[in-house]
Amino acid sequence: MRRKSQILFLMGILFAVSLSAQQRPYYTQYILNNYIINPAVAGIENYWDVKASHRMQWVGLQDAPVTTYLTIQGPLHKNDYERETATSFHADGQNPRGEAYWRDYTAPESHQGVGFTILNDRTGPLNRFAAYGTYAYHMALSPRTTLSGGISAGFTNMSLDASKLNFGAVSVDPAVAGSGLINKIKPDISAGLWLYSRDYFLGLAAQQIIPEQLNFSNNVVGLQQGKLLPHMFLSAGYRMQLSDDISFLPSLLLRYISPLPAGFDVNAKFQYQDLIWAGASYRYQDGYAAIIGLNINNNINIGYSYDFQTSALNTVSRGTHEILIGFLLGNKFGDWCPRNLW
Repeated sequence: MRRKSQILFLMGILFAVSLSAQQRPYYTQYILNNYIINPAVAGIENYWDVKASHRMQWVGLQDAPVTTYLTIQGPLHKNDYERETATSFHADGQNPRGEAYWRDYTAPESHQGVGFTILNDRTGPLNRFAAYGTYAYHMALSPRTTLSGGISAGFTNMSLDASKLNFGAVSVDPAVAGSGLINKIKPDISAGLWLYSRDYFLGLAAQQIIPEQLNFSNNVVGLQQGKLLPHMFLSAGYRMQLSDDISFLPSLLLRYISPLPAGFDVNAKFQYQDLIWAGASYRYQDGYAAIIGLNINNNINIGYSYDFQTSALNTVSRGTHEILIGFLLGNKFGDWCPRNLW
């Protein structure tokens, strides 16, 4: 009995430590869907943007994280604040997003946006399911600059499948090992600000704003108590027109979860006209990634990324695969790519 208590105590320590680390999933292609990080992005375009993503992290490692999400966001009321542009016609031999287009860029009129997110993130016996809605307001600051603020509210269901816990050869009370699925539902609130213009964006977001105590003791599995912590994200990017056909977008994402050291991603995205893009990413003390994507038409786009770990995980992992599919609903002006997020 004493040995079982020691094992459960050690498991509890490990579990509590994991709850104090990065608790939100990583996304390699967040630059293609900044809404998954920052709720202030909701409604940024004049159409409904639907994104579905599936991420298989550290392929080859048993019980590695698998993350799937669906996001839907768009303007609350469809207004003709965006005029018909060259992107509507997509003339052969011309770049509808060339230098002439950007010279005429004007900020959208002030408007409201809404969104909805469903996310499932599984790592071994631990699973996180979240669902939340978003409201955002976009306010024009100048003819070319807009500031938006947004808030998301919903719930997170944390579940532990105790039947998948491995106690090794040690004899354990069946009431512990076979206690089944234990669920804990917690509120989930995020907020953010997003400043954007013709050539740059700057965003600040806080996810899981309200710290929440979390345990799965339930008088069944004696795990130590952990805590769901706030996550801070700072995003920045600057678009450069290298030629009339090619644009370049360097960007940065800074993550901070107290009391851990800050982490960051550095990204570079090259886009040819409004058709195809390719890029690379570096995640501090983790690895590198390659990204490629295609706008199939003015309603469907697809992206794929592959991550290579430089940490000790590369000895047991065959990398990370992430696929992202997007649908543009109500795209009245026929744009092949976003106007305000590139």
